[in-house]
Amino acid sequence: MRKIIKNIIPKESKLYFQLSLINKIGVSLVLINFIFQRIFRRHSKIPIGINFTSTISAIGITYHKDITTLASFAISGHCYFQAANGIRLGKNCLFAPGVKLISSNHDFKNHANAINDKPIIIGDNVWLGTNVVILPGVEIGNNCVVGAGSIVTKSFKEDNLVIAGNPARIIKRV
Repeated sequence: MRKIIKNIIPKESKLYFQLSLINKIGVSLVLINFIFQRIFRRHSKIPIGINFTSTISAIGITYHKDITTLASFAISGHCYFQAANGIRLGKNCLFAPGVKLISSNHDFKNHANAINDKPIIIGDNVWLGTNVVILPGVEIGNNCVVGAGSIVTKSFKEDNLVIAGNPARIIKRV
């Protein structure tokens, strides 16, 4: 199938992009996600394919329509995106299963009210490992890796970092 995509269909076409995405995700997962999203109406207002086990609680996510980011939305299960204050994903964001991006907290005195905060901003070429939790107002620079199980409570605006731990800290500069 890769030879057909590369040799016959022009790279600039929408069909090339869609077939490349299906090739990366796999036909069976595309079909399952389609059934849950379009027939059972789970996340039906979201224009991209979302893994049927993931949850998006508020539609305030901005992202680039590149194959890596779109494939992560479709492949990575059990993710939770709470985007009440907004989530901005850069180009080529790769996130593993179980990632949680939480952009808003509840007010301490009145739990029914959400606290307005800055959005979560993830830079270009960032890899979020399995079960990473990113809390409100956090910014992560470009070309960073966040290790599995990390809880990111503060911003790391510097580029080319490996971040890990609870709470997350800089492990390595690349």
